[in-house]
Amino acid sequence: MIMLTRLNGPAFALNPDLIERAESTPDTVITLVDGAKYVVAESLIEVVERIRESRALALADAANIKNIGSTGDISSVHELTDDVEQDSSVLPFRRNS
Repeated sequence: MIMLTRLNGPAFALNPDLIERAESTPDTVITLVDGAKYVVAESLIEVVERIRESRALALADAANIKNIGSTGDISSVHELTDDVEQDSSVLPFRRNS
């Protein structure tokens, strides 16, 4: 999920996998695969960066989980994401440690 801000103010979390397209007209308009549209305060570049960061974090988490082994210790996953979790544009919540 990525955090975005509606043009009129309130923030919301959006699943980036549901985005069909995003365009700047000059406001940033995000169109989902079901046809729903959102006008957001973030620039098109910011939206793309947040999607990339979100997907990179998911891939990094998956790689670390795969490499944990039989110990079941997931502390390395949490250490990897601690700095990213501070950025509310990437994750809408904090993980429980």
